[in-house]
Amino acid sequence: MDGGRAELLPDRDRPHGWTLLLDGAPQSHVDLDDPSYLDFEYQRRLGHIADLAAPPGRPVHAVHLGGGAFTLARYIAATRPRSTQQIVEVDARLVEFVRAHLPLDRTWRIRVRGADARAGLAKVPDGWADLVIADVFSGARTPAHLTSAEFADEVRRALRPGGMYAANIADGPPLAHLRAQIATVRTAFPELCLTADPAVLRGRRFGNAVLLASDRELPVAELTRRAASDPHPARVEHGRALVDFTGGAAPVTDATAAPSPAPPPDAFD
Repeated sequence: MDGGRAELLPDRDRPHGWTLLLDGAPQSHVDLDDPSYLDFEYQRRLGHIADLAAPPGRPVHAVHLGGGAFTLARYIAATRPRSTQQIVEVDARLVEFVRAHLPLDRTWRIRVRGADARAGLAKVPDGWADLVIADVFSGARTPAHLTSAEFADEVRRALRPGGMYAANIADGPPLAHLRAQIATVRTAFPELCLTADPAVLRGRRFGNAVLLASDRELPVAELTRRAASDPHPARVEHGRALVDFTGGAAPVTDATAAPSPAPPPDAFD
C-alpha cells in the first residue's frame, strides 16, 4: 500500500473474521458475518462511544478519520441503520484492497473519501457531524498535523452542538504524548474523559487510550460501567483525576506538533 505493507489474516475462531495488519502492526478486525462484533480493545471502547453518541438506534452523522478496514463504520451501520457516514482515508490502494476483500454492504450510507484526514475534515460542513472518530496512523504513528490545537479546532467546527469527538491515541512510558494530547484537545472542548488499560495509564506498557471530548456533559458513569465489564477491563479518568494525570502538560500547535511515538519492537508480540 502507499503507507506500507497490508496483510489480511483469517480469524481461526470466526469463519469470516479478518485482521488487517499494516507493516506488521494489527490495525483493525472485521467479522463480515457480524459487523457489530468488535474484537480489538480500543475498537470496543470506540464502539461504546458510538453507542452513547445518541439514543439507541437513532441514525447519526459520523466522520471517520482513517479508514483501516472500516470497522467502526460497519459497526455504526449495523447498530444505527440509516446513519450517514464519511470515511476519510489517504491511502487509495488500501481502500481498494479493503473494498475488494472486505466489501461494504451496498445499502449502507457510507462514503469513502480519498484524502488526507485533515484536508477531508475541512470539507465537512460546519456542525454536520454527531460523531467524529480519529484513528489515523501512518505505519504505527499518528501524523503530527493531526495532533495540534488547530486540528482540534477543526474537529469542533465540524461537530454539531453536543456532538462527540473520539480519538485513538497510542503511547508508552513516560506518556508525554498522551498527556500533551489531553491538554491540546482541552483547548477546543470543555468536557473530556480518557479510557485505557490501567497498565497503560500507569506507564507500564505501550498501548492505546481513547480520548473522548464534547461541549456537553459526557456519559462518564455509563462509559465507566461498560469499560469495566469488557473482556479486558479499562479505567475511565475524568474531571480532577484527568487534570492530575495530564500533569501540567502544554498544548501543542501546528508549529510544535510531532508524530506519536513509534511502538517498541515487541509491542505487538
